[in-house]
Amino acid sequence: MSDAYSGTPPLTDEQRAVVEQPADALTLVTAGAGAGKTHTLVRRLDRLVAEADLSAGEILVLTFSRAAVRELRNRLSQYGEAARHVRAQTFDSWALDLLTRVDAQGDWPSRTFEARIEGARKAIDEGLADELYEHDLRHVVIDEVQDLVGARRDLVEALLDRFDCGFTAVGDPAQSIYGFTIKDLAERQGETNRFFEWLRGTFGEELTELRLTENFRARTEDAKAALGFGPRLRALSESGNQDGEAQYKELRDVLTGVMDFGGLDELAADALTSYAGTTAILCRTNGQALILSERLHSAGVPHRLQRSARDRAVPAWVGVLMARRDSSSLSREEFEEMRPNLPLPDGSDGDLLWRLLQRTGSGRGSDRVLDLSRLRSTLASGRLPDELTAQPPARLVVSSFHRAKGLEFDRVLVVDPGPLQMVEAKKRKGGEKDAAEEARLLYVAMTRPRDELFRLEVMENLNIRVDNRTSRWGRYFYQYWRRDGLELQGGDVVTEYPAGTVDFDADVTDVQHYLATAVRPGDVVELERLYPDPVALLESPPYVIKHRGRAIGTVSERFRADLYQYLKTSKTYIPQNFPAVISGVRIDVVGTVAGDEAAGVRAGLNHGIWLAPRLVGLSTFAWDKKTQETELDVQAQ
Repeated sequence: MSDAYSGTPPLTDEQRAVVEQPADALTLVTAGAGAGKTHTLVRRLDRLVAEADLSAGEILVLTFSRAAVRELRNRLSQYGEAARHVRAQTFDSWALDLLTRVDAQGDWPSRTFEARIEGARKAIDEGLADELYEHDLRHVVIDEVQDLVGARRDLVEALLDRFDCGFTAVGDPAQSIYGFTIKDLAERQGETNRFFEWLRGTFGEELTELRLTENFRARTEDAKAALGFGPRLRALSESGNQDGEAQYKELRDVLTGVMDFGGLDELAADALTSYAGTTAILCRTNGQALILSERLHSAGVPHRLQRSARDRAVPAWVGVLMARRDSSSLSREEFEEMRPNLPLPDGSDGDLLWRLLQRTGSGRGSDRVLDLSRLRSTLASGRLPDELTAQPPARLVVSSFHRAKGLEFDRVLVVDPGPLQMVEAKKRKGGEKDAAEEARLLYVAMTRPRDELFRLEVMENLNIRVDNRTSRWGRYFYQYWRRDGLELQGGDVVTEYPAGTVDFDADVTDVQHYLATAVRPGDVVELERLYPDPVALLESPPYVIKHRGRAIGTVSERFRADLYQYLKTSKTYIPQNFPAVISGVRIDVVGTVAGDEAAGVRAGLNHGIWLAPRLVGLSTFAWDKKTQETELDVQAQ
């Protein structure tokens, strides 16, 4: 095992104690921010396979986020020897995998995440998973257990309660930040630390508790500014979240004491662009991140806006690859011939890309041939490997605090969330504050840097908030009925049919070529209303997506319905007028989508696969002048 880990840090005594636990040990590990948790887990898995004689199939590895799954897989591939074939999954992915194996007729891929989690728990409780796990599951590794709340916590508890296997559960109560998914405040506060308490209460003296306390991420005193709050926030979680307001205030006092980066003027833009390392700008809300992203675009600063972990995009090169193949198979040799002409990211590893495609289960009895029809099916059901759908690396990332969880950067700029009362005021109508969770959330943001921590001033008076009916950010004005813009999201473009066949006529092949060669992340687009009046009930009219004046797509039914709801300012009001142009929208990425195969054939596209733009941005509405004046009169009455 030593050769695989040459060049990596040696294990500390704390890490070694975790790694060397027996395979049947019931272990709970509290791992602080930057404590080398992933490195420890990789070594733990390798030892389980190499020295405890477990096979990869006898180990189940579960974690909360796709980012954590990718990191584990990458580390296992790079450093693992015996354990390189151990499969890591998110809780949601594992639930779907379990259900498709025990209830193949259940149409589970089309069900919601919540329905899958509940279905998996019932399957375990009712014994339907016994054949899978009773004799073949010997150890479970569970990462990020502090974020197990509600139904996901119930699911993991059912698994550990039913099957006699060892486990290694790793988490940090100081970084528990997903309580907001539980709507009721009292229930939410009760979820904090609940899984830790269940483990202690269920397994008692059989449970071995260990800690990883040394921080390996922060390399400067500035980067270590918030680390001292870790033990205090863990104690806060264990005490029922009392004194959360005081902890938040003290942590924010530390933030206000770090160097102010200044406004996003020309000097700051140059500093962000010229910095050689990685930088993150972290905001309390996704709405703030959208506004800040637009300001950076206006200043000419290249960056990436961090997506939700569930918002996955298949890269364009997959679609281009399949579009150039008339046959239903692709050999490794053919892939290598085509690779130089695919729109691949710089530095792409051909061997890795081929292995990722192979992992779709599309091999025809050989690792040298891909079955493209099975690859299409995997793509259509959203089951491609996370490594293929992950956002590409970027030197500058703009993110909410939540979406930055598990990430690290050389330099971090934290947007001051303001006093707790301001944080509460910015929350959606009807929200309730959880001071302890706000403190943990700020702690997560402030522990992301390796070297530098800066502060950006509070973003005030943005006139934005989340629209409860659509769960989108919107622009508002002091008149309660006025609507000035709406957030665009990844699913807001028609993908069932190729661009040029719906709402506007164009040569489909030309549009596909234009998307592949001329449309880039960050490019400005406008949505132009096709007709003044809707063509369906409870929807806006269609909008065509224009890039430099050229149509490249049309908005989805979901967006049209949400726009209608957003403009419906009261129960009795029926929107009659809609923005003529929706601007302030940008390209997130051009991705590969699976749609109606017959429509693809008619358009000359192979395999029912083509390219489509994904949109992002907090838009601005432009109205017909006469229409706007009439609208203002009607709603003001």
